[in-house]
Amino acid sequence: MCGRLALTTPPDAVRTFFGYIDRPNFPPRFNIAPTQPLAIVRRDHGQRRFHLVRWGLIPSWVKDPSSFTLLINARAETAAEKPSFRAAVRHHRCLVPASGFYEWRRTPDGKQPFWIHPADGDILAFAGLWDTWCDPDGGDIDTGAILTMQSNRMMSEIHHRMPVILKPDAFDDWLDTANVDRREAMKLLQPVEDDFLVATPVSTRVNKVVNDDPDVQRPADPDELVLRHDGRATPKETGRDREDTSQLDLF
Repeated sequence: MCGRLALTTPPDAVRTFFGYIDRPNFPPRFNIAPTQPLAIVRRDHGQRRFHLVRWGLIPSWVKDPSSFTLLINARAETAAEKPSFRAAVRHHRCLVPASGFYEWRRTPDGKQPFWIHPADGDILAFAGLWDTWCDPDGGDIDTGAILTMQSNRMMSEIHHRMPVILKPDAFDDWLDTANVDRREAMKLLQPVEDDFLVATPVSTRVNKVVNDDPDVQRPADPDELVLRHDGRATPKETGRDREDTSQLDLF
């Protein structure tokens, strides 16, 4: 699953990576949680645009959101058939910018949080869905969810699910709901390579949503160990050594 993420990449770099025409100036967020504002990129009138939605999708047909389950994630394997996501898969696909995300691994001593981010670069694009809910008393609210899939070998060391990560060459087709139908769009949702991400065990400060500062990404281990996809922990300074196949990089 994906229940916490960060967007700390400078706004201009995010804009360059996603190619939207807006110029938002947003502060770094180190601990974005469900129900909070979530940045998305969607296609409007043939152009990519930046928007903010509430994290937790509310389908347009819901009458009372207070009695409806908070949908922060959608399973990629079944989203196209589920009533809550079916219309969004057809008409409201989006990208969710993130510098990385957090996931928790169960251990004998409790849950250990990990900060998971690209091995190279500092920005990710999650496949997302959005919808607009109309309040009968007036006013609209845009909401969104992140698609997840079964973890690749990298992420399976931490959790059995992970966010769907799209590469730039898939952006146009994913966002083009007018010309790319849901069947073709869902084929774009593929696991990333096992060495695409690295995972660093971090402080349990991230467990509290009020903690939204750089310290939530502070390594929990004094030696700043990085978890690799083979389950081994190695010093952070060797974490991106692509020549040593025994230490390939590990949501």
